[in-house]
Amino acid sequence: MSAVDEILQQIPLSQLAAKLGTDEQTAGAAARQAIPALLGGLHANAQDPAGAASLEGALGQHSSALVDGGVDLDQVDEGEGRKIVGNIFGGHTDGVAQTLGGTLGGGSQSDLVQRLLPILAPIVLSYLAKQMGGGAGGGLLGSVLGGLTGGAAGGGGGVADVLGGLLGGGQPGQGAGGGGVTDLLGGLLGGGRR
Repeated sequence: MSAVDEILQQIPLSQLAAKLGTDEQTAGAAARQAIPALLGGLHANAQDPAGAASLEGALGQHSSALVDGGVDLDQVDEGEGRKIVGNIFGGHTDGVAQTLGGTLGGGSQSDLVQRLLPILAPIVLSYLAKQMGGGAGGGLLGSVLGGLTGGAAGGGGGVADVLGGLLGGGQPGQGAGGGGVTDLLGGLLGGGRR
């Protein structure tokens, strides 16, 4: 099962749809696009050693409690989520939301994606923290998630390789549910996926 599917299984779509003011199908489709984008953004940031160190620090501060036994979206701190999204995408957040919103059909859904990203960002970090088992350090993160994804390919080491593995190990057409979306965002994010 892909990381995207594992994360989606933890999220109650009816609660997510109610928070977003949309139907479950739209909420699920948007989440299926946004999760790989968040992972892709983390991967792009982790290509830089300072970005990788920052991510490892953030993972050390996130508990897996948010995803243990399923997510209660009332427990998600959207203010923290906005900070995480800002750290991941920086000044490209609006462009990411427009790109993702355009893939959902039915006209632009960028406003929906803007509201969704801060909900999903803490969940994604909590999921990664759970995979680490609460440990810290790029080596442990790499070995735990590398095993989860069947090994990671690419350069940069540590967290960059882990996220590359979650995104499909750099092998075209074998992404973990991201594929086209993360490819679309690759140029926008300035690295990582092409």
